[in-house]
Amino acid sequence: MQGINVKSEIGQLKRVLLHRPGKELLNLTPDTLERLLFDDIPYLEAAQQEHDAFAEILRNHGVEVLYLEDVMAEVLDLSHEIKEEFVKQWINEAGISTGLYRKKIYDYMMQYQDDSKALVLKSMEGIVLKELNYNKNDSLVDIMSDPSKLVIDPMPNLYFTRDPFACIGEGVSLNRMYSVTRNRETIYGEYIFKYHPDFKDRVEKYYDRYNAFHIEGGDILNINDKVLAVGISQRTEADALEMLAKNIFDNENSTIETILGFDIPNRRAFMHLDTVFTQIDYDKFTVHPGILGPLRVYRIVKGIKKGEINVEVLSSDLETILEHSLGIEKVELIKCGGEDMIAAEREQWNDGSNTLCISPGTIVTYERNRKTNELLKQRGLNVLEIPSAELSRGRGGPRCMSMPLDREPVNY
Repeated sequence: MQGINVKSEIGQLKRVLLHRPGKELLNLTPDTLERLLFDDIPYLEAAQQEHDAFAEILRNHGVEVLYLEDVMAEVLDLSHEIKEEFVKQWINEAGISTGLYRKKIYDYMMQYQDDSKALVLKSMEGIVLKELNYNKNDSLVDIMSDPSKLVIDPMPNLYFTRDPFACIGEGVSLNRMYSVTRNRETIYGEYIFKYHPDFKDRVEKYYDRYNAFHIEGGDILNINDKVLAVGISQRTEADALEMLAKNIFDNENSTIETILGFDIPNRRAFMHLDTVFTQIDYDKFTVHPGILGPLRVYRIVKGIKKGEINVEVLSSDLETILEHSLGIEKVELIKCGGEDMIAAEREQWNDGSNTLCISPGTIVTYERNRKTNELLKQRGLNVLEIPSAELSRGRGGPRCMSMPLDREPVNY
């Protein structure tokens, strides 16, 4: 594993980063669902079995599967100083402000200092008050608190590894995420790209988690080595896209010449661009029919002077825009649910358009989206279905659950 190389959505996938759902899901409760961005509570053991099936399909198709928790543990194993730095920053970003509890939590976490993976997994899981050494008589807050109170929230969305950062060519956008709870997830990417020997000084940084505007990886699609698509959505601001574009155009190592900004409806069902639109072959895309009407696309190119961009609204339909971007004669858009709007809305809710392309024409989908999967098969796609009764409760599909780190080049 050395650096990043992702210049398309369909090139043969060589290496991918996943996170196997862990005990962070056990700290979800009905009262915390809204804050932690879940609609329901997944059954952990079944979710892990489904995720393992996903990883096995990838391995069976020649993909090297890395796990976020393992890569981060390798970073912490580099030195005790890095481990201390991480734990203190993690406590700070969890919002722990009192000196007493900062020390209690630090001491609690450092019991794992000889097992870096256990420390990483615990940082993802969160901390409940009863796990700490506390005396109710020392604190009014403690005596009034239930022992099962969450002192530090879990990070249950982590199995959607697509969002905290995004690979763009040989660089990365280390994202500032839409919600406070998910923005904490980006700490792992910060440490991996800062310290891990396979990424340190090898990866261009196009966006930073400390920037003011939010952007998420599900909104970033690599059309090819010269064209990038970015959704302006519920989770990604236009300000962030403009900053990202300037950073990409000003970087001499970037090959991106055009960025397409897709203005999509600000709705949870249309959370990211990749929930309504993904590439699955040289000339084929899945699309949710609900975006075809209101969709507006902006073309962004480098300005004459450094730090400047030029923007124009494209009046062409989506097919024409994609055909021009790919340099091909004809693009086919395959609608989620076909012409049946009830099926389209139902299967869209369960990420029928959120596919992971392993190689041109070979894609991973959720098996529950029967109508869409059948349409894809009829169009000649090799559809690899995975079980998803529990994984889908988090509102994300196979693309959301994967962060490609390396793909083979694509020749049109």
